[in-house]
Amino acid sequence: MRITVLGATGNAGSRVVTEAISRGHKVTAVVRNSSATNNLPSGINVITGDASNIMDVARFSTGQDVVISAIRPASGLESDVIPTTRTLMDGLSKTGARLLIVGGASTLIVPGTGGKTVIEDSNYLPITARHIGKASADQLEVCLAETRVDWAYLSPAAQFSPGERTGKYRLGTDELLIDAKGKSQISMEDAAIALLDEAEQPKHHQTRFTVGY
Repeated sequence: MRITVLGATGNAGSRVVTEAISRGHKVTAVVRNSSATNNLPSGINVITGDASNIMDVARFSTGQDVVISAIRPASGLESDVIPTTRTLMDGLSKTGARLLIVGGASTLIVPGTGGKTVIEDSNYLPITARHIGKASADQLEVCLAETRVDWAYLSPAAQFSPGERTGKYRLGTDELLIDAKGKSQISMEDAAIALLDEAEQPKHHQTRFTVGY
Protein backbone atom coordinates (compact mmCIF):
# COMPACT_ATOMS: atom_id res chain seq x y z
CA MET A 1 0.00 0.00 0.00
CA ARG A 2 0.99 3.61 -0.47
CA ILE A 3 0.71 5.30 2.93
CA THR A 4 1.31 8.93 3.88
CA VAL A 5 2.03 9.64 7.54
CA LEU A 6 1.53 13.09 9.05
CA GLY A 7 3.34 13.81 12.29
CA ALA A 8 5.85 11.15 11.26
CA THR A 9 8.60 12.40 13.58
CA GLY A 10 6.38 12.46 16.68
CA ASN A 11 5.96 9.74 19.28
CA ALA A 12 2.88 8.12 17.76
CA GLY A 13 3.71 8.91 14.14
CA SER A 14 7.20 7.44 14.28
CA ARG A 15 5.74 4.16 15.55
CA VAL A 16 3.26 4.17 12.67
CA VAL A 17 6.11 4.68 10.20
CA THR A 18 8.10 1.82 11.72
CA GLU A 19 5.13 -0.54 11.67
CA ALA A 20 4.21 0.35 8.08
CA ILE A 21 7.78 -0.20 6.87
CA SER A 22 7.97 -3.57 8.64
CA ARG A 23 4.95 -4.67 6.60
CA GLY A 24 6.50 -3.66 3.31
CA HIS A 25 4.35 -0.63 2.56
CA LYS A 26 5.57 2.37 0.57
CA VAL A 27 5.68 5.14 3.18
CA THR A 28 5.72 8.88 2.61
CA ALA A 29 6.51 10.94 5.70
CA VAL A 30 5.33 14.53 5.69
CA VAL A 31 7.35 16.97 7.80
CA ARG A 32 6.88 20.70 8.21
CA ASN A 33 10.60 21.35 8.46
CA SER A 34 13.20 19.48 6.40
CA SER A 35 15.64 19.66 9.34
CA ALA A 36 13.35 17.34 11.33
CA THR A 37 14.09 14.27 9.21
CA ASN A 38 17.14 13.02 11.10
CA ASN A 39 15.22 10.47 13.16
CA LEU A 40 13.30 8.99 10.23
CA PRO A 41 14.39 5.60 8.91
CA SER A 42 15.95 5.18 5.51
CA GLY A 43 13.97 3.78 2.64
CA ILE A 44 10.98 6.08 2.90
CA ASN A 45 9.93 9.11 0.90
CA VAL A 46 10.20 12.30 2.94
CA ILE A 47 8.51 15.50 1.77
CA THR A 48 7.82 18.85 3.38
CA GLY A 49 4.22 19.90 3.71
CA ASP A 50 1.62 21.50 5.93
CA ALA A 51 -1.65 19.69 6.69
CA SER A 52 -3.35 23.06 7.19
CA ASN A 53 -2.64 24.01 3.56
CA ILE A 54 -5.14 22.46 1.14
CA MET A 55 -2.69 22.55 -1.77
CA ASP A 56 -0.17 20.59 0.28
CA VAL A 57 -2.86 18.12 1.33
CA ALA A 58 -3.74 17.48 -2.31
CA ARG A 59 -0.06 17.05 -3.16
CA PHE A 60 0.82 14.53 -0.46
CA SER A 61 -2.41 12.52 -0.78
CA THR A 62 -2.66 12.19 -4.56
CA GLY A 63 -2.02 8.60 -5.58
CA GLN A 64 -1.94 7.39 -1.98
CA ASP A 65 -4.15 4.67 -0.55
CA VAL A 66 -4.21 5.92 3.03
CA VAL A 67 -3.24 9.06 4.90
CA ILE A 68 -2.57 8.52 8.61
CA SER A 69 -2.61 11.66 10.71
CA ALA A 70 -0.73 11.53 14.00
CA ILE A 71 -0.41 15.30 14.27
CA ARG A 72 -0.02 16.82 17.73
CA PRO A 73 -0.13 20.65 17.84
CA ALA A 74 2.32 22.48 20.05
CA SER A 75 1.39 23.10 23.67
CA GLY A 76 -1.11 25.93 23.92
CA LEU A 77 -2.15 25.52 20.28
CA GLU A 78 -4.20 22.35 20.70
CA SER A 79 -7.26 23.90 19.06
CA ASP A 80 -5.31 24.22 15.81
CA VAL A 81 -6.15 20.57 15.18
CA ILE A 82 -9.77 21.51 14.39
CA PRO A 83 -9.19 23.71 11.29
CA THR A 84 -6.36 21.39 10.23
CA THR A 85 -8.74 18.43 10.27
CA ARG A 86 -11.25 20.39 8.18
CA THR A 87 -8.53 21.14 5.64
CA LEU A 88 -7.51 17.49 5.53
CA MET A 89 -11.10 16.52 4.80
CA ASP A 90 -11.42 19.15 2.08
CA GLY A 91 -8.20 18.03 0.42
CA LEU A 92 -8.82 14.29 0.64
CA SER A 93 -12.33 14.69 -0.72
CA LYS A 94 -10.65 15.64 -4.00
CA THR A 95 -8.02 12.88 -4.09
CA GLY A 96 -9.96 9.91 -2.72
CA ALA A 97 -7.37 8.77 -0.18
CA ARG A 98 -8.65 7.18 3.00
CA LEU A 99 -7.95 8.99 6.27
CA LEU A 100 -7.04 7.44 9.62
CA ILE A 101 -6.67 9.83 12.54
CA VAL A 102 -4.88 9.22 15.83
CA GLY A 103 -7.19 11.20 18.08
CA GLY A 104 -7.93 11.36 21.78
CA ALA A 105 -9.85 9.41 24.41
CA SER A 106 -11.76 12.33 25.92
CA THR A 107 -15.21 11.43 24.56
CA LEU A 108 -15.07 7.73 25.41
CA ILE A 109 -17.62 6.62 28.02
CA VAL A 110 -16.12 5.36 31.28
CA PRO A 111 -17.69 1.98 32.15
CA GLY A 112 -19.86 1.90 35.24
CA THR A 113 -20.27 5.67 35.56
CA GLY A 114 -23.71 6.09 34.08
CA GLY A 115 -22.45 7.72 30.92
CA LYS A 116 -19.64 9.92 32.23
CA THR A 117 -16.94 10.52 29.63
CA VAL A 118 -13.18 10.55 30.09
CA ILE A 119 -13.05 14.35 29.94
CA GLU A 120 -15.44 14.44 32.90
CA ASP A 121 -13.47 11.95 34.98
CA SER A 122 -10.26 13.20 36.59
CA ASN A 123 -9.24 9.60 37.25
CA TYR A 124 -8.42 9.36 33.56
CA LEU A 125 -7.91 12.95 32.41
CA PRO A 126 -6.51 15.52 34.86
CA ILE A 127 -8.39 18.81 35.04
CA THR A 128 -5.22 20.56 33.85
CA ALA A 129 -5.38 18.60 30.58
CA ARG A 130 -9.06 19.13 29.81
CA HIS A 131 -8.28 21.78 27.20
CA ILE A 132 -6.46 19.06 25.27
CA GLY A 133 -9.42 16.75 25.68
CA LYS A 134 -11.75 19.49 24.44
CA ALA A 135 -9.67 19.91 21.28
CA SER A 136 -9.86 16.17 20.65
CA ALA A 137 -13.62 16.21 21.19
CA ASP A 138 -14.01 19.07 18.73
CA GLN A 139 -11.81 17.26 16.22
CA LEU A 140 -14.07 14.21 16.45
CA GLU A 141 -17.11 16.41 15.80
CA VAL A 142 -15.47 17.64 12.59
CA CYS A 143 -15.02 14.02 11.54
CA LEU A 144 -18.57 12.99 12.42
CA ALA A 145 -19.92 15.75 10.19
CA GLU A 146 -17.83 14.56 7.22
CA THR A 147 -19.52 12.44 4.54
CA ARG A 148 -17.19 12.92 1.56
CA VAL A 149 -14.12 11.10 2.89
CA ASP A 150 -13.70 7.49 4.03
CA TRP A 151 -12.26 8.27 7.47
CA ALA A 152 -11.81 6.47 10.79
CA TYR A 153 -10.91 8.11 14.11
CA LEU A 154 -8.85 6.16 16.64
CA SER A 155 -9.44 7.01 20.29
CA PRO A 156 -6.63 5.21 22.14
CA ALA A 157 -6.83 4.08 25.74
CA ALA A 158 -6.51 6.73 28.46
CA GLN A 159 -2.83 5.94 29.01
CA PHE A 160 -1.21 6.20 25.59
CA SER A 161 2.56 6.28 25.62
CA PRO A 162 5.68 4.70 24.11
CA GLY A 163 6.27 1.19 25.35
CA GLU A 164 6.49 -2.42 24.25
CA ARG A 165 5.27 -3.93 21.00
CA THR A 166 3.36 -6.96 22.29
CA GLY A 167 1.26 -7.56 19.19
CA LYS A 168 -1.87 -7.70 21.35
CA TYR A 169 -4.79 -5.31 21.59
CA ARG A 170 -8.57 -5.17 21.95
CA LEU A 171 -10.92 -3.10 19.83
CA GLY A 172 -13.96 -1.19 21.00
CA THR A 173 -16.29 1.55 19.86
CA ASP A 174 -17.42 4.29 22.23
CA GLU A 175 -16.57 2.85 25.65
CA LEU A 176 -13.17 3.15 27.33
CA LEU A 177 -11.38 -0.21 27.39
CA ILE A 178 -10.15 -1.19 30.85
CA ASP A 179 -7.97 -4.22 31.61
CA ALA A 180 -8.30 -6.76 34.41
CA LYS A 181 -6.30 -4.51 36.73
CA GLY A 182 -8.64 -1.58 36.18
CA LYS A 183 -6.23 0.31 33.94
CA SER A 184 -6.92 1.80 30.54
CA GLN A 185 -3.72 1.66 28.53
CA ILE A 186 -2.12 0.87 25.20
CA SER A 187 1.43 1.33 23.98
CA MET A 188 1.99 3.48 20.92
CA GLU A 189 3.64 0.46 19.33
CA ASP A 190 0.53 -1.70 19.68
CA ALA A 191 -1.74 1.17 18.65
CA ALA A 192 0.33 1.38 15.47
CA ILE A 193 -0.39 -2.30 14.87
CA ALA A 194 -4.12 -1.62 15.21
CA LEU A 195 -3.88 1.31 12.79
CA LEU A 196 -2.02 -0.69 10.15
CA ASP A 197 -4.43 -3.59 10.58
CA GLU A 198 -7.25 -1.13 9.92
CA ALA A 199 -5.42 0.28 6.90
CA GLU A 200 -4.93 -3.18 5.41
CA GLN A 201 -8.33 -4.63 6.30
CA PRO A 202 -10.79 -1.73 6.80
CA LYS A 203 -13.53 -2.37 9.33
CA HIS A 204 -14.40 1.16 10.43
CA HIS A 205 -15.85 3.64 7.98
CA GLN A 206 -16.80 7.20 8.95
CA THR A 207 -16.80 6.22 12.59
CA ARG A 208 -14.67 6.19 15.73
CA PHE A 209 -13.08 3.13 17.27
CA THR A 210 -10.90 2.59 20.31
CA VAL A 211 -8.03 0.30 21.18
CA GLY A 212 -6.64 -0.90 24.49
CA TYR A 213 -5.44 -3.98 26.35
